[in-house]
Amino acid sequence: MIATRFTEEFGIQYPIVQGGMQWVGRAELVAAVANAGALGFLTALTQPTPEDLVKEVGRCQDMTDKPFGVNLTILPSLKPIPYEEYRQAIIESGIKIVETAGNNPAPHLPDFKAAGIKVIHKCTSVRHGLKAESIGCDAISMDGFECAGHPGEDDVTNLVLLPVARDKIKIPMIASGGFGDARGLVAALALGAEGMNMGTRFMATQEAPIHGNVKQQMVENTELATELIFRTLRNTARVASNSVSREVVGIEAKGGATIDDLADLVSGQRGRKVFETGDTEYGIWSASGVQGLINDVPTCQELVERIMQEAGEIIQGLQIATTTV
Repeated sequence: MIATRFTEEFGIQYPIVQGGMQWVGRAELVAAVANAGALGFLTALTQPTPEDLVKEVGRCQDMTDKPFGVNLTILPSLKPIPYEEYRQAIIESGIKIVETAGNNPAPHLPDFKAAGIKVIHKCTSVRHGLKAESIGCDAISMDGFECAGHPGEDDVTNLVLLPVARDKIKIPMIASGGFGDARGLVAALALGAEGMNMGTRFMATQEAPIHGNVKQQMVENTELATELIFRTLRNTARVASNSVSREVVGIEAKGGATIDDLADLVSGQRGRKVFETGDTEYGIWSASGVQGLINDVPTCQELVERIMQEAGEIIQGLQIATTTV
């Protein structure tokens, strides 16, 4: 048993989190993560409307009586997103934990706080973490350069980022980016975090609602199978390496590329089709170098239990080594 400030304040059994993932954070996965004793997040904007989000929360509540949350990612969009309506849907559904990402969540905090909701904000730098703390967030998820999705523009890995953040930020912190097994959990704790967030690793589980071909591709891929796109646009994203992501990198390398030049290749709908059809070359899909640590597709229960058992063994081994020196 590994209890931390994060597990105690958020009412979960184990210091493991499945953060929000577009098209992936659905009830089947989130309920399985919760039932395994970890903390899972539905992804609000995976649902086409706030009303659909209410239904998805209800589906998840039917599958688990354990705590789970909702991710609300706040980003500029060509099509206006009714964030206030999604926020209200979260509140009315009785959710008590929210993960925010993207832009400053300050406009949403008063309503969330009034409803007794704890907020975890995803950050990619110490300055963002300090800002999240100052506006009243209850915890942060610190994303190092290793993470899938958007790692920010500072290019600082967790080996440095986490202890620097711990020295300056007082609220609970979970570590995100490059974590996929027990060694990662123990390292995260040693570096000053109170838990770890896994995205890519939870994609390769039986309950993840994506095509089996994608899961098998992650098993076959190595730690080198990612690309960094949108670097020239100062909106870096780490995605799985395939013909589409490599084409995007090639276009950017020529210089002067705009989002309009890349829009068709990086369409979210193409990425969604990857998960639905299993054609891993059809579009962009997020994944980190943790693919190099993925050798199987277990249930969430099996994965969480394995991590916790092996983490205990690692910690016990370190204690024995220390006492015999």
